[in-house]
Amino acid sequence: MSDHSAAPTSCETTLSRRIATHAARLTIIGQGYVGLPLAVEFAKAGFSVVGLDTDPDRIAALATGRSHVPDVGSEELQALLRTGRYEATAEPAVLAESDAVIICVPTPLRKSKDPDISYVVAASREVATRFRPGQLIILESTTYPGTTEELLLPLFEEHGARIGEDLFLAFSPERIDPGNPTFRVKDIPKVVGGLTPACTRLAAALYREIVPRVHVVSTPKVAELAKLYENVFRNVNIALANEFSLMCRYLGVSTREVIDAAATKPFGFMPFYPGPGIGGHCIPVDPLYLSWKMRLTGYEARFISLADDINRAMPAHVLSLVGEALNDAGRALKGSRILVLGVAYKRGIGDTRESPAYEIIATLRRKGAHVFYADPHVPTFSVDGTELKAVEPTYDELRAADCVLILADHSEFDYTAIARDGQLIVDTRNSIPEIQGSRGRVVRL
Repeated sequence: MSDHSAAPTSCETTLSRRIATHAARLTIIGQGYVGLPLAVEFAKAGFSVVGLDTDPDRIAALATGRSHVPDVGSEELQALLRTGRYEATAEPAVLAESDAVIICVPTPLRKSKDPDISYVVAASREVATRFRPGQLIILESTTYPGTTEELLLPLFEEHGARIGEDLFLAFSPERIDPGNPTFRVKDIPKVVGGLTPACTRLAAALYREIVPRVHVVSTPKVAELAKLYENVFRNVNIALANEFSLMCRYLGVSTREVIDAAATKPFGFMPFYPGPGIGGHCIPVDPLYLSWKMRLTGYEARFISLADDINRAMPAHVLSLVGEALNDAGRALKGSRILVLGVAYKRGIGDTRESPAYEIIATLRRKGAHVFYADPHVPTFSVDGTELKAVEPTYDELRAADCVLILADHSEFDYTAIARDGQLIVDTRNSIPEIQGSRGRVVRL
């Protein structure tokens, strides 16, 4: 890393001025759950922003002001389109005209559970081939520690870039929590680590235009690890809650009652609750990026591996609860009508990535159950090549079901009615209230 006392280059000075005056032109690569809210915040701050994506249907929808993510309203998007501060395109030529480019593309896992950074590589190559002096490039996609320095840096150096002088490269992890109305992009501090002090200064200056706090770290690797540690922390504690629910079941006590009692302690404890499995774009995926990287060094991340094993076993546990509950009611799983409430990976959104509902519904169907589902945020749901269509959780549907299985506790569901009208309920989210007069039996995690 270069000397902190080094005088700013003319490129840094020019770009810093353009950021401060909101004259900088921004391109956000990837217009999904991370990229679109970020683009909207910068556009609302007065920047000219282009959302670049390879999905033609998504671009067509955005160009007409139709949002596909819960954190951006279509009316809000349409207002920005009218001002001209936001546009969506699939043409990468716009990268050559950009002062700053932020990469927000997916980083999934391969079937082998190894990192798939093909989207990051493809996006970075598009940017590198159009490099011009004076650009700021920021990677937000969650990835293994060392990606910015080991992967992105050589790509730009191959095209003549001088990092910290005429090209500025940094990592700032996304921290989006889709569907969370309390913490949106503008409410969440940004962590920033650049390859040189100049890179860090410019990236921090850009984010300070939209967030109240920027936390600067010494290197991109520190920022990359910070994001992974955040999600390892959640993954491990969710696994602990899930295993605790198994122990409570053996001991015949309510898991929720125990956790709620422990949560009354005002220090040294943070409540986590069990569920049917982990899902989404972060918790099931990000820890395995770190464990993969550590295996390359000869170190086995045991906590990560154990937590992953416990969390991925929860769908099977849910299936056993359903089978046992039906058996106790004198019914076989084969031929039973099961109504699943919620197939998104969490409440309040339509995101089904890594949702435990896939494994649970697929297994129920293979075992001969007749499965229907209700989810106000997911109109269709494909399982094993079969497209299912959502039904309404009406009185007739609830009464007809041999078992109602709650996987996502959407606020739109009427849990009092579900408790009243369902004859057997397996509640993996502790959403059914303790009420008098419910006609059915409720089984909880």
